[in-house]
Amino acid sequence: MKSSRRNFFQTLGIGTAGLGMASALPLAGCTSSADQPLENDEQVLFIGDDVAMAETMYGKVQGLILRGIYEFRGIPYGADAGGKNRFMPPQKPEAWEDVFPAVWWGNTAPQIMDNRYASPYSSFADHWNYDDVSEDCLKLNVWTPAIADGQRRPVMVWLHGGGYTNGNGIEQDGYMGENLARKGNIVFVSINHRLGPIGFSDLSAVGGEKYKDSGNVGALDMVAALEWVKENIANFGGDPGNVSIMGQSGGGAKVCTLAAMPKAAGLIHKAVPLSGSTAQAMDQSISRKLGEYVLEEAGLKPSEIDKLQEMPWKEYLLLANNASQRLREESGESSGFRLGFAPVADGTNIPKGKFYSEEYGISSEVPMLICSTFHEWGMSRTNPELENITADAAKEMLKERAGFRGGLGDKAPAVYDAYARAFPDAKPIEIMILVSSNRKGVVETATAKLNQKAPVYVAWFGWEPPLFSNRMRAFHCLDICFWFYNTDLMLSHTGGGSRPRKLSEKMSDALLQFMKTGDPNCECLPEWPVFTAENGETMILNDVCEVQNDPDREGREAL
Repeated sequence: MKSSRRNFFQTLGIGTAGLGMASALPLAGCTSSADQPLENDEQVLFIGDDVAMAETMYGKVQGLILRGIYEFRGIPYGADAGGKNRFMPPQKPEAWEDVFPAVWWGNTAPQIMDNRYASPYSSFADHWNYDDVSEDCLKLNVWTPAIADGQRRPVMVWLHGGGYTNGNGIEQDGYMGENLARKGNIVFVSINHRLGPIGFSDLSAVGGEKYKDSGNVGALDMVAALEWVKENIANFGGDPGNVSIMGQSGGGAKVCTLAAMPKAAGLIHKAVPLSGSTAQAMDQSISRKLGEYVLEEAGLKPSEIDKLQEMPWKEYLLLANNASQRLREESGESSGFRLGFAPVADGTNIPKGKFYSEEYGISSEVPMLICSTFHEWGMSRTNPELENITADAAKEMLKERAGFRGGLGDKAPAVYDAYARAFPDAKPIEIMILVSSNRKGVVETATAKLNQKAPVYVAWFGWEPPLFSNRMRAFHCLDICFWFYNTDLMLSHTGGGSRPRKLSEKMSDALLQFMKTGDPNCECLPEWPVFTAENGETMILNDVCEVQNDPDREGREAL
């Protein structure tokens, strides 16, 4: 199965970039040598026997200091998830006696890597970073201004995108936590966890009690990473009582799912889903049917199910993807999302029904900030002829295809016209992209979260990079590097320079303020009101930032 966002990007010619907000968060001073001012011509990388040594529950780790920020790469938060641990909840890592060399990234979770760089334009724009792939992938990375200095800094835990099938914690340079850690005096953590069929094969119907959690082990990995943060992050200068989780695309959906998981209760204090949100997990009747098809595809009886733990991971991925394809074909659905491998509403690890439905339920006190981009599913970056498409032609295209979830059929003209009324200055190609990138999921998630007392804030990112002859627009992933103050690292998304940096200053300030207080309001943005279902208050993030009340409501209602 190839339902990853990369394959979609390569087909439609889009890339990835970011969104922004800011906050006037003071930078607290630290006492460590990492905080000493660095001259332009002085050494910036420090690594050695007594440099960047930190304690964890499992043993000492040694990292490095880069431009005044301590960096630890590939720290184990769980045991090898292969062999007998495949499809099982994550196990604690074994303690080590020697110092663990946390100077290189942990393995990427098993995923299909074939033709990952097949599109030259996508490879240029996104330049995915991938290292070794294996089931020994339960690793995390830490960036911090100081270690064991007595300070308790806000903690950011980053959940990567790629649906539930692809990706890793450092796949783009814009994911790096160095700049945000320095700017906001915070601790930044990114993680790898099990994905796709390895992480979300629900074998409970065919495997019995032993496999009762198999459909959610990838989600349980993320909970295990949060437990590691609670137990260890103080040694890295962080506050285990102030942890924000943030993710984009599939990572945004992970944020929403984690915030609803009983085992994550108390481990999360703020939540930030970007360009991907959800208010419920997969129906278990579907996930169990897929598990049955997996066993049939493998040619095994239920009594032989343990053999699935023994086969090479790539062999298992291919047969599981074949099973998913069979289920989609039999169901008549072209999309792999509802019938693929994703977190399961098993009623134990993840609740059934709508998330956040109980006023005083899980995460009732966790504020949420939700954002998406104007042009998530752009399609003209490498197809310049679409810039001149007519309204009639755009309507015909929308009948067949509108983003990930198929076409609109006979509703396409009415939906197109509704968006055209809401955005009278937009070209037909832009209207078509706005329809494909609609905010239906964002508003549904924000509205569901309103059942609880914690505030919800909503943003919409519209900044467009001056690249690819201005055809990139505000595309899926673009906002990430703005939030993390990395616009000069992701030059192939932003072009670099002062224009994107100014917006990134504002967005990163707002994010830091939200991490600190649960409220993104800061001096450099207009007043940001709490979202309500009545008004749909939305902060528009662009060269000029402003609040609008539900700017695309008419178009969404037509959907």
